[in-house]
Amino acid sequence: MNIIVAEYIYTPDGFVSGLGVAFGDKIEDIDSIGLLSAKYPDANIIYAKPHSILYPGFINTHVHLEFSANKTTLAYGDFMPWLDSVIDNRDDLMGACDNSVMSSECENMMKSGITSFGAISSFGNELEVCEKTPQRVVLFNELIGSNASYADILYGDFLNRVDASMKCDSHSRITPAIAIHSPYSVHPILLQKAVNLAKEHSLPLSAHLLESSAEREWLECGEGEFKEFFQKYFNTSVPVTNIDEFIHAFDTYPTHFVHCVQANEKELAHIKEKNHTIAHCPRSNRYLGCGRLAIEDIDIPFSIATDGLSSNDSLNIFDELRAGLMLHQQVPIAELADKFMESITAIGADILRLNCGTIEVGKEADFAIVTLPQMPQRKEELSLWTILHTKEVSEVYIGGEKYV
Repeated sequence: MNIIVAEYIYTPDGFVSGLGVAFGDKIEDIDSIGLLSAKYPDANIIYAKPHSILYPGFINTHVHLEFSANKTTLAYGDFMPWLDSVIDNRDDLMGACDNSVMSSECENMMKSGITSFGAISSFGNELEVCEKTPQRVVLFNELIGSNASYADILYGDFLNRVDASMKCDSHSRITPAIAIHSPYSVHPILLQKAVNLAKEHSLPLSAHLLESSAEREWLECGEGEFKEFFQKYFNTSVPVTNIDEFIHAFDTYPTHFVHCVQANEKELAHIKEKNHTIAHCPRSNRYLGCGRLAIEDIDIPFSIATDGLSSNDSLNIFDELRAGLMLHQQVPIAELADKFMESITAIGADILRLNCGTIEVGKEADFAIVTLPQMPQRKEELSLWTILHTKEVSEVYIGGEKYV
C-alpha cells in the first residue's frame, strides 16, 4: 500500500486540499493523512514536491503514431496540399517510423502526463509498441477503402488487424477498438459491416468527420479540390456517400467523431442527440487550415487530443491545451482551462471506456503530478496555471507503479 500526498488533489468535486490517496494498483482510500496513516500503518508515504497538484493520469483520445517520423516533410497551411504531400511521402515516412521512433513518442506523451491514449492504427505497425508501452492504449484499427471492387480484400485485412489486437498479451494494457477513416474514404457497405462488428463485440468506435471545407464540398456537391484528388489518384469523380448517410450509419452506436470543424448546427445537434462525442485537435485544425470548432456553441462532450505528428509538432498534451486556450478567446480563460482539464481526464476516460480519469475509490491508480513554480492565490485558477506553467509533469504512476 502507498499513500500519496500533494497540496491539492483534482477530484470530481474540484480541487481539494488536506487529503491523501491510498493506492495499490487501484485507488483504495481518500482521506486525511492522519486517518490514512492510522488505517494503513505499514504504507509507504509519498510526499509530492511543494506547490504540487495530484491529477488523474491524462488521456489523449486521438493520436496517430504511424507518421511520427514527420518533422518538416509534409505541407502545412491548407488541407488538400497537405493530403497530397501525405500521398507523395507516405512510404518514406512510414519506412522511417520504426518501433524506436514510436516508442520515443509514447515516452514523450508520458512525460506530459498522458497515461492512456487512443491510437489510430491504419496498418497495424504500432501494435508491438503499444503492447510494450506502460500506458493504457485503446487501439483503433482503422478501416479505409472506397472502391467496392477491393472491398473484400480491404475488409479482410482490417479483420486480421482487429483479431491481432484482440489477441494481445494479457499483460499489456491494450483495448481493441475500431476506427472509420472518413466519409470520403470508406464505402458504405464496409462502413456498415464495421459498425456491426463494433456493436457485436462492444468495441469503442471512432471516425474522422468533416475536417475540412474541401471534404464538405465533395460530399455535398461532388465538386471542388477533392474531385481533382479522386480523379488523380483513384480515377473516380463521384463520392461514395453523403454527409447524412454517413452520420446516420452510427445512429445505433455511440461514436467518437474526430474534428467536426465543418459540421453545421443540424449535424452537431444530431451528434448530441445520438450521444456521440468529439475529439477536438486545435493545433492540427490550425496547421491544416481547417477552421475552428466553436466549442462555446456546442453541448457535446469533447476531449482535447493531439492528433498525430503528420499534422502537429508534438504529442505533448500541454502544448495542445495552451494552443486551445489561444484559439478559443470567446470563452473566459479560467473557465476554458477547467473544461480542458476535465476533457483530458474524466471525459476522456468515459470516451475510451477506461476505469480511470478520476481520483475515486476503485479507479485505476493512474496519476500525474504537476508542480507549479508557486501555488496560485486563487483556487479557481489552478487549472489555468497548470496549463500555462507545465511542459512536463513531475511524476507519473500507471497502475500504481511509478514511471516518471
